Amino acid sequence: MSEFFKSEAFILYGIPVLIALARVLDVSIGTLRIIFVAKGLRYLAPILGFFEVSVWLSAITQVMENLTNLTNFFAYAVGFSLGNYLGMYIETRLALGMVVVRIITKRDSQALVEALRNMGYSVTVADAEGNKGPVSIVFTVVKRSDVTLITPLILKYNPLAVYSIEDVRHASDPDFPIKSPRAVKGFSQLLRK
Repeated sequence: MSEFFKSEAFILYGIPVLIALARVLDVSIGTLRIIFVAKGLRYLAPILGFFEVSVWLSAITQVMENLTNLTNFFAYAVGFSLGNYLGMYIETRLALGMVVVRIITKRDSQALVEALRNMGYSVTVADAEGNKGPVSIVFTVVKRSDVTLITPLILKYNPLAVYSIEDVRHASDPDFPIKSPRAVKGFSQLLRK
């Protein structure tokens, strides 16, 4: 087995693949670590940092030991790029934290507000003045994983509404839903009405 690791085929092809995979892993971990720091998850970030640096050291060691093979440099760069993409993809799938959803509508927002409240969300509505007249601004704070439940409601009740979604590091709301809106009886009917 040790002869395989010393073979020319492994040095030319195996080491670059291992370097790329190591970079994908350590950069993905690093991307998640940075996001966790930004979200205030101070216990997870240092643990991820330990694994990130451990993997990075093994990758850079292989590059430095095999400086004559330009493929290693290319593998290092490809691994870095793919690691960024994979880290962002994983973070999107995790959907950690909360967001504030701000909806600006020219139409009557009462049906949308009622649907959001029926799902258990706290909703604040304010009248405002837009470029072309009066508008309503609807605010709610939701779990980031629930954004996929909110956007279909916006499109259903106010398809021309302008909405923005922004990350929130901390929100204090005693009325925040205790149970998931997905568990609210009649959720699927809200979308069909």
